[in-house]
Amino acid sequence: MKLTIDIGNTCTKLVAFNGLEALCECRTDTDDILRLKDFCSLYPFESGIMSSVIPVSHEMDKAISALPFNVMRFRSGVTPLPIVNMYSTPLTLGSDRIAAAVGAYMKHEGSPVLVIDVGTCITYDFVNERGEYLGGNISPGPKIRFRALHEMTAALPLVDRRGDLPETGYSTDTAIRSGVLRGIEYEIEGYIRDFLLKYPGLFIYLTGGVQLDLHISEKKCIFADKFIVPEGLNRILLHNEALISNEKNNI
Repeated sequence: MKLTIDIGNTCTKLVAFNGLEALCECRTDTDDILRLKDFCSLYPFESGIMSSVIPVSHEMDKAISALPFNVMRFRSGVTPLPIVNMYSTPLTLGSDRIAAAVGAYMKHEGSPVLVIDVGTCITYDFVNERGEYLGGNISPGPKIRFRALHEMTAALPLVDRRGDLPETGYSTDTAIRSGVLRGIEYEIEGYIRDFLLKYPGLFIYLTGGVQLDLHISEKKCIFADKFIVPEGLNRILLHNEALISNEKNNI
């Protein structure tokens, strides 16, 4: 059994893996040490991997170190990967981005993959058919866009993304909501169409906490996968454990 710990901007995601299969997920506050301990008591974990896009508190780091099994710290640009990282500034690459790219590519080795993650930011990450991570793009997510419209103007309200979503807004609230959310959909549709023209054998993974209504015909190659980051972390953990095992066998 393997444990992945993905510490993000808004929450921490814990996932239990049996081999390559995700068995259970727990989402909790970033520094909820009790939930971490409770989750780890449910399964006979042998090892784990921790990734974070924010500084980890001393208390959480201490709690992870105190677990009764080894937890590897994944560091982008430092930890060995089962794919080739071609990013020119690997140390600045978000660990969640490269983990998602690993997770997607390992499902379709030999084919190009594009991962689109709609969260605090919208990220687009691409791996070619040779298993080379070539990079990607970062765009503001829904929350940032709503806040920017409110905080950077004198009169526009802060609108909740949940609510009526007409094709054409009939009020200021619906105009903002439709403008932001439909704008994101059009943006993503544009990326997908452009990448499919260049890479006909492309596989596309959508993840993140925002539901999208995409209007494109090539949906057979698009997969929604909330576990794509944990799956990538699990693959990275297994890859590093295999490297260590091979080194020991060669001594």
